[in-house]
Amino acid sequence: MSDPYSVLGVKPDASDDEIKRAYRELARKYHPDNYQNNPLADLAEEKMKEINEAYDAITKMRSGGSYQSGGYQGGYQQSYGSSSQGSSLYNQVRQAINMGDLSRAEQLLRNAPAQDAEWHFLTGSLAYRKGWLDEAAQHFQIACNMDPSNAEYRQALMMMRQGGQAYRPYGYGGGPDACDLCTTCMCLNCLCGGCGN
Repeated sequence: MSDPYSVLGVKPDASDDEIKRAYRELARKYHPDNYQNNPLADLAEEKMKEINEAYDAITKMRSGGSYQSGGYQGGYQQSYGSSSQGSSLYNQVRQAINMGDLSRAEQLLRNAPAQDAEWHFLTGSLAYRKGWLDEAAQHFQIACNMDPSNAEYRQALMMMRQGGQAYRPYGYGGGPDACDLCTTCMCLNCLCGGCGN
């Protein structure tokens, strides 16, 4: 992403209120709801994604993260709770989900000291990976309600509202992978009793 301040059209020394106002104006202008059945829908969606990423990067920078020209640095090491223990726990949960170790992620979340916005987001990500889309959507909604300025939470909820197919939490890549397709074929073959033979 280019300089997040230029994406929002504000100067680096702009106040938090000015940044929030610029973000809201751009979000209102490029929101996907304004472009339904419009040939510019894809462009508006990309612009909205860029705006959300810029706002999120600025918010994280101002709360202690750092941003370099290559993008936001710090990412998931940033503390989401009031203690570094919560942050470390959430890093472990993210790693477990990324590696497909869903039972470990579930165990870590069960032992979490609090159910804050990040907890709900990660619980939603876990539910999504298990194929429990309704539960995933509920947890993403709660995460957004608790922390409405978090672009990652908003993106997850938006994708779930669009059917859940396009959403892959951070680090999973995009779209279905070969394992998903193979697993689906094997399950169908078992259910159909080898209909093709």
